[in-house]
Amino acid sequence: MCITAHPDDEAGGFGGSLLLYHDRGAETCVVCLTSGQAASNRGSAKNDQELAALRRAEFTASCEMLGVSDSVILDYPDGQLYRQDLYRVVCDLTHHLRRFRPQVLLTFGSEGGLTGHQDHSMASVFASLAFHWAGRENRYPDQLTGGVKTHRTQKLYYVTGDFTLPGRQPVTVSPVTTCIDIREQLETKIAAFKIHETQSPLASMFEQSVRRRGPVEMFHLAASINFGPAAQETDLFDGV
Repeated sequence: MCITAHPDDEAGGFGGSLLLYHDRGAETCVVCLTSGQAASNRGSAKNDQELAALRRAEFTASCEMLGVSDSVILDYPDGQLYRQDLYRVVCDLTHHLRRFRPQVLLTFGSEGGLTGHQDHSMASVFASLAFHWAGRENRYPDQLTGGVKTHRTQKLYYVTGDFTLPGRQPVTVSPVTTCIDIREQLETKIAAFKIHETQSPLASMFEQSVRRRGPVEMFHLAASINFGPAAQETDLFDGV
């Protein structure tokens, strides 16, 4: 499962890994917290409602291209995740973890990813709490009906990198523990990002950045049910 903040995050941050593990037979899920209605790039949308509808459709098409088995956009306000009730948002994400029951969870680091976006930071906070709380009977016990059970996801990863973006506020990224080779998925990752036509002004910069740093997605292993020091990995399912 991958928890993101905006439509296009699934392709830009995680698209290669989502497609790679789909190709290997894994079921994948993306839960996106907002419909991206506050974006600066707005395509043909005349208002926030039109932009939200366009971005939802783009998200669905991108997830289909990346082989995502289950994709969900929640209805939290874009650009305002820091104002939301933490307990409520984590409740929503805990429910999705208990429903989909992933072995591995991907999200941003609390720095907000390489862009430092505050919505990315909040997605990290919410997702990290849900990762831990979904396995506890004393967290949201009202969800545990109709066959829904607690679920301990085995590994939590934050997307990270070994570089920063120029012209941005400073970010302090998590150390790279896991490098995923996406050379066979790179072109599809770029194409999936370009499906987000409302964000087309970003497409060229995104493609240049991705090609410059090579066919790899980098992650930081933030938590694991396995004890011991973190080893350098080339597979998100190592030890699972």
